[in-house]
Amino acid sequence: MYVSIRDRTAGSVAPGSAGTVKRLPGAAPTSFAAARRVASAVFLLGIVSMLTDVSSEMVNAVLPLYLTAELGMGLIAYGFVDGLYQGVSAVLRIAGGYVGDRRDRPKWVAVAGYAVSALSRLAMLPAHGLAAITAVITTDRLGKGLRTAPRDALIADVTEPNMLGRAFGVHRTLDTLGAAIGPLAAFGVLLAVPEGYSSIWVVSFAFAVVGVAVIVLAVPDRRTDPSTVRPAAGRLLRAMVAAPLRGPLMAFALLGLCTVGDGFLYLSLQRRDGFAALWFPLLYVGTNISYLCLAVPLGRLADRIGKAPVFVGGHLALLLGYLAAALPTAGTGWTIATLLLLGVFYAATDGVLSALVSRLMPTGTRGTGLAAAQTVVVLARFASSVGFGVLWALVGPRTALLLAAATLTCAVPAAALLLRGTATAGGATAPTEPTTEPAEVPS
Repeated sequence: MYVSIRDRTAGSVAPGSAGTVKRLPGAAPTSFAAARRVASAVFLLGIVSMLTDVSSEMVNAVLPLYLTAELGMGLIAYGFVDGLYQGVSAVLRIAGGYVGDRRDRPKWVAVAGYAVSALSRLAMLPAHGLAAITAVITTDRLGKGLRTAPRDALIADVTEPNMLGRAFGVHRTLDTLGAAIGPLAAFGVLLAVPEGYSSIWVVSFAFAVVGVAVIVLAVPDRRTDPSTVRPAAGRLLRAMVAAPLRGPLMAFALLGLCTVGDGFLYLSLQRRDGFAALWFPLLYVGTNISYLCLAVPLGRLADRIGKAPVFVGGHLALLLGYLAAALPTAGTGWTIATLLLLGVFYAATDGVLSALVSRLMPTGTRGTGLAAAQTVVVLARFASSVGFGVLWALVGPRTALLLAAATLTCAVPAAALLLRGTATAGGATAPTEPTTEPAEVPS
């Protein structure tokens, strides 16, 4: 994939212009040819996420082994830490989205979140016990919670509703490119410095700092019409439990409760397969390559047939991944299939969830709506990780995965019913605020 940024003179019709074509700052193009492009702000935010994910995935790729082998942590304790990694960001997600909307400064809320996560990399150096590791991971995930909704709101604000799937797909592609590079970088560090976990923390900090510099220096902040109505907290909270957001939030919670943390899948593969045991940090790469290849195509498919069908279909891929990982004896091929199916799941759900919710929320409230959906997901996954750790300790990995697959089988049709009607609901409108030029993304 390549991205070229070009100036265009064609634009959208300004409100009240009586047919006069006038370029609105940052307005998404409306011609057929322009339908193949996304705003350059999406590309720049993707670069920020790519650098940050190189940093975070360097840590994440070695964390299960570091905690269980290096520090001798038990599986229940690891399940608690993994649950924190998945769910603690919920504490600040709604706050981040709401402050970004209310103060009309989503960029700087996101900057604060990226900076907090960057500093947590250095804090890994002196952290060795369960309490210290928990504190560092909590800090990192709080930074993620603070930045995610304002960043996604910036993406939605420069994108037409019928291109949201593609725009989030482009962003997630760049994000996942970093997630694929991160484990490779960690693997390279460990080859050069055996058991050099401290070196990994330092290198990951350097990547995170560069990411913060890019968003500060290159990404424009949102500037909305002064007449735009800002969300009042009470009114917005009531809206989040009413249609059209109520059904999606219930669906996200239901499916999140059936989603096993990646670390557990990788640990189960490691215990079953010599290939996975030998190349453990690279398991993340296999998943991320699958995600990288499919994020844009599945985003485009979501724009064409609807976000909800693609989102639900991604959980069917996850179900197949559970079954592949639960096989009692399997070769390298089944391990690779598990990684690819996990990548399909993320490509079909991560950006698509943001696109789906952005379609339901009007300008000025998108950040908070996105935060609400993301908070529901991470809280559900936190509960799932803690519960799965206990289940693994009681019945073993294979039976635990089969039980997770059974619950997901029941949850998928229920979620599909809850998501009916989302294609026509909502009040999203074409963007008219930010000032960025479109970036061309070829098919």
